[in-house]
Order: sequence, then C-alpha cells, then structure tokens
Amino acid sequence: MELRDALRTTASIREFSARSIDDVVLFAVLDDARFAPSGGNRQAWRVIVVKDISQRRAVAAAYLDAWHDYVGSLLAGVTPFSPLASEEDRRAASEQREAARALSNPEGFAETLASVPAMLVVAADLGSFAATDRDLDRYHLVGGASVYPFVWSVLLAAREHDLGGVMTTVAIKNEPALREILNLPDDFAVAAVLALGYPQHSITNLKRRGVSEFTSVDSFDGAPFAPGPSTRR
Repeated sequence: MELRDALRTTASIREFSARSIDDVVLFAVLDDARFAPSGGNRQAWRVIVVKDISQRRAVAAAYLDAWHDYVGSLLAGVTPFSPLASEEDRRAASEQREAARALSNPEGFAETLASVPAMLVVAADLGSFAATDRDLDRYHLVGGASVYPFVWSVLLAAREHDLGGVMTTVAIKNEPALREILNLPDDFAVAAVLALGYPQHSITNLKRRGVSEFTSVDSFDGAPFAPGPSTRR
C-alpha cells in the first residue's frame, strides 16, 4: 500500500473477524513499527502481548469500568476526562454513570475487548522521557511524543498485513489495576491499549477537518493557511 493511501485510510477499527493473527505476522508488525522516532532515540516503549485469558478479562474489566465514566461524561454533555473540566462538569459526569451502565451493549467493543484477536498494552519508560513541559503549570503531555509515534506506527504497519486496529487510553483511568495485572514497574506508565485484528468491515471514507480549519499563519489567530503564492518575506 502506498504511504499516502495508508495515511488517509487508517481508521480506528473496533470490529474484527474471528480470524486469529499468527505470531509471525504480529512480530512483523512490531518489527516495522520499532523504527518510529523517539526522543534521543531512547525508544521508551515496552509492549506486552496479552494472551492469557484471565489477564485479558482483567484488562477488559478495567477498561469497561472506565468506559462507563466516559459514556457518563458524554451523557452529561462534557468532554470525557478533559483536563480543563470544572468540578461541576466532573459532578455532572459522575451523576450519569449508572445511566451509562444501563446503556452497556453486550456486543460492544468495551464489553468484548477480552476477545479481540490481539491485545497489546504499550507501557512507557518515564525515566527515558525528556518532558520539557514537566515544570509548567498546566497539564503535561510532551513526554508522550516519545511513545505515541511508535503506537501510530504499529497501526500503520498493521495495514501492510491487512490488519486493522485501534489505540485506546480509556483503561488508563484504572492504571493501578493494570499495573498489578501486568506486573508493571513503578517507573513505567501505561500509554495505550491496542486491539488488532482482521477488520470485519473496511472503513476508508474518513471524515476529518480541512487543513485551513486547524492551521494558521504566524499566530494562533492568524489567517488560515492555504496553498498559494508564498508570502514569506
């Protein structure tokens, strides 16, 4: 597949066929993804391929518990787990948790996560992060630049083998439980849970904002960036 096509058609796939993924194929995906960039080339990621069914169910339970909070936020009309959420937003979301549980779909992704063809948990070595926003008085996110390019590379590499998948961070709300399930050292954090498989349906018509809707010139409130004669002086 051409790179441009892969970039424009790699969707979040949550419905998979019953076909299993051979370990040779999964190894090949990770073998290609490992060339992702990272700060200082420290390659801060660690991948846990979760095969044991009891561990899968435990990870899925941690995910589902957090998923009810996620849906509760949507029902309350607030962005789930927003770092800018007010106490009022948090309270409103919490009040919708039981309603979210009532809406649980036995066939949904959250409810069937334990049975996905391949479950990967990506952990991040915090000691390898050059987190330049560490001391800023705001939500910290820069460190993720040393692990999320790898996660995205896994999803792109999967396309080469006709696989699809999704990266999710929902279960990280319950990281203490994940830490115990996976025997994670204290200096590692969970960065993502990846589900991979052969897609039940192909999704290629992705809807995204146009470049000029999220790109501006010279300042945040500058003119929208668009193709045309260069204005650089």
